[in-house]
Amino acid sequence: MPRGYAGKYLEVDLAKEKTTDINVPESVLQEYLGGRGLGVKILWDRIGERWSTIDPLGPENILLVLTGPMTGIYPGGRVCVTGKSPVSNGVVGSTASTEFAHELRTAGYDGIAITGRAIKPVYLFITEEGCQINDASHLWGKMGEETIKILNKEITIALLGRKPNVGLWKEPGIMYIGPAGENMVRNAAVMTKLCHACGYGGYGSVMGSKNLKAIVAKGRGPLPEVYAPEAVKLLWKSAHEYLISRDSFRRQGTGYGGFDTGNTMSSEPVRNWQEEWHDKKSFGGPMFETQFWVKKYWADFNCTTSCMKLACINSGRWKGDITDNPDYELEAYCGTNFDIYDPAVSIHLSALIDNLGHTGIGAPNAIGFAAELYQRGILSEEDIGFPLKWGDVEGFEKLAKMIAYRQGIGDILAEGTYRAAKKISEMKGVDCLKYAIHVKGIEVGAHGTRSDADFIAHNISYAVSVQGGDHTSVASDGYNELSGSVFTDSAVVCNFCPTPQNLMFDYLKAITGFPITIESWRRTNGPRIVTLQRTLLLLGGPDIIWEPLKDDENPQRFYEPLPSGPYKDKTTDKDLVRKRRAAYFETLGWDERGIPTTETLTKLNLADLEHSVKRLRS
Repeated sequence: MPRGYAGKYLEVDLAKEKTTDINVPESVLQEYLGGRGLGVKILWDRIGERWSTIDPLGPENILLVLTGPMTGIYPGGRVCVTGKSPVSNGVVGSTASTEFAHELRTAGYDGIAITGRAIKPVYLFITEEGCQINDASHLWGKMGEETIKILNKEITIALLGRKPNVGLWKEPGIMYIGPAGENMVRNAAVMTKLCHACGYGGYGSVMGSKNLKAIVAKGRGPLPEVYAPEAVKLLWKSAHEYLISRDSFRRQGTGYGGFDTGNTMSSEPVRNWQEEWHDKKSFGGPMFETQFWVKKYWADFNCTTSCMKLACINSGRWKGDITDNPDYELEAYCGTNFDIYDPAVSIHLSALIDNLGHTGIGAPNAIGFAAELYQRGILSEEDIGFPLKWGDVEGFEKLAKMIAYRQGIGDILAEGTYRAAKKISEMKGVDCLKYAIHVKGIEVGAHGTRSDADFIAHNISYAVSVQGGDHTSVASDGYNELSGSVFTDSAVVCNFCPTPQNLMFDYLKAITGFPITIESWRRTNGPRIVTLQRTLLLLGGPDIIWEPLKDDENPQRFYEPLPSGPYKDKTTDKDLVRKRRAAYFETLGWDERGIPTTETLTKLNLADLEHSVKRLRS
């Protein structure tokens, strides 16, 4: 058994109500590690030849919940949820910080593969004794906060019944869906804790399609053994010392970006990206901190960064609403995107989005899209059911619920911004796609490209990413992406706990013993994962197949000049995008259309893709 791994994965067939333990060969683990990398490998091996015909919301799709060899041992552990994405029809490695990952590992499992569809709502209960499939009928329809409360109580009682002499049981790790996932809102999130989410990819709707309300894990064993224990101790100390020295995230969290990203960098969504600049100091980080933060330092297991800040509304009509900070993405999409600059309103809407099980980017993106269509007279008050005006919190709150429960216009918006734009274009005889801010079906993160001043998004960042509008996996160049998110999403650790790359790769070797270096990862492992993701993304289907080059583009709006602010009239350079896109494809050994060549497939040990890739070349 390789070091750094528990040594087995759990397979659950919901249709047959059957669970089995499976093993992954060490050679595969050395090539793909875990998480995002291992996920795309499993998906290709098991359903890749039928990829274009597999309905992501059908029982044939495989939902994977995976850790990596560094999870829990390196600071800032996460869990990765993946499968065929109902949003992009490709594969997204969607991660979230959560104790669930460590509970799963200490229960003796590195991950879970879930197939089929249960005949009634169920949840999985995993311990070192195995997996139990429990009835979840009493949980179906519950919001997120209530789901957590019920499961915490229910599982504690069950654990006390099994082992009454253990003492006080701490709460288990829980991953779950809200009403949005249950009703198969296409971009719904898989939630964990109160307001953490595997948001990109729409895997909440995949859980809903399988009648799977939640997965609960509680482990009492140790984390997996490592290859070089003394080296890991030294590296653990060095990593924490380095992260302690980077104190801005720990003091401020991501939510401090709500003013600077818009005002200084001109890259924040304002009224569905019609603007990217604002000067509203009421939306600055200190306004959230001094008025609403009730817990300034909130960290997951073994995390020094402690970037989450718990925010709560203590009085008024939204008393009791609670969320994390809010995180910048939710803060922006539930604030400036709606032309709202009141911290309390942003907290309220962020808490509602989390509680409904929406993705904090996808659902508000679709709502902002609808608001612009109303502004332009494309959607009427009759179409929506009420006026949807910028700054109107009640209207945005109402539409968020309508999407979660697929009511009225919400049923169309529940298909995600891109599919909704296509449908409304047909209904109204107007091109609505130019108002849809997405890349390959995935709504973009709250970072624009036009000013080129943002620290995340630049000219080709979204256009060539194999995960579309996912701002956590953007590519400014081949090497940047390969040794960044592709690695952390496969080792399954947090991007907010970065240490010098030499230290990270030394850490990996000390844990696993694998002879992987920065250079070998950039040259082989990383390109192998991205090439496999690119292939499945282009195979697509069954409802949408993306066209190389044509769909390797930014949203149309990102080529419009900025209308205000210090970067007024600046826009994304289309010629530069094409030039850099070609260079990126060449770096990865893909042809001029971004299709992997035969030579590249052979070099990366992906020759079994040749039959499928050959069809893409024709």
